[in-house]
Amino acid sequence: MVGNNTPVFFINDPIKFPDFIHSQKRNPATNLTDPNTIFDFWQHSPEALHQITILFSDRGTPYGYRHMNGYSSHTFKWVNKAGKVHYVKYHFKTDQGIKNFTAEEQDKMTIKQKDFSTKDLYDEIQKGNYPSWKFYVQIMPEEDAKDYRFDVFDITKIWPHSDYPLQMVGNLTLNRNPTNYFAEVEQSAFSPSHLVPGIEPSADKML
Repeated sequence: MVGNNTPVFFINDPIKFPDFIHSQKRNPATNLTDPNTIFDFWQHSPEALHQITILFSDRGTPYGYRHMNGYSSHTFKWVNKAGKVHYVKYHFKTDQGIKNFTAEEQDKMTIKQKDFSTKDLYDEIQKGNYPSWKFYVQIMPEEDAKDYRFDVFDITKIWPHSDYPLQMVGNLTLNRNPTNYFAEVEQSAFSPSHLVPGIEPSADKML
């Protein structure tokens, strides 16, 4: 589960991923970050427009991890004991409320504390202000995907809530910090093949 603060992504074909990453790198002549390189890639990828409008909106720069939602973005497949398939998208809605930086505030925070999001999360958990998120899913029967009005595996699109409403599953609460960051976090190896029984990859090419 990706956990991005946006429910969509810039591209829907993995063959574009290396080019997308290259567009985020420094200019090879100046070694400076270069918005022209980024927008040059985006203008040749019209499917990126959905994500770009979110990125440059008021919700583009979250005020730390506690004040952002998390999304799977990808479509996953749930298979029950009878072998019946449903397609699923995950949503984690923050209980702390959405809060974002302005561009000016973000620039100042970058100078003051570049690890603000990590520090804010750590400090609040240490104080006992455990952040939490409500966990929802959108569920689509397999047969609906065959003739839906767009490709349900396209990561640049969302499923309208009017068609597939959010269904609450439970809560996620972060109630302790690691005591040994290297041992508990850095050494973690999350393999895409290590999935809970009943949860499988879908035909989402980006997944």
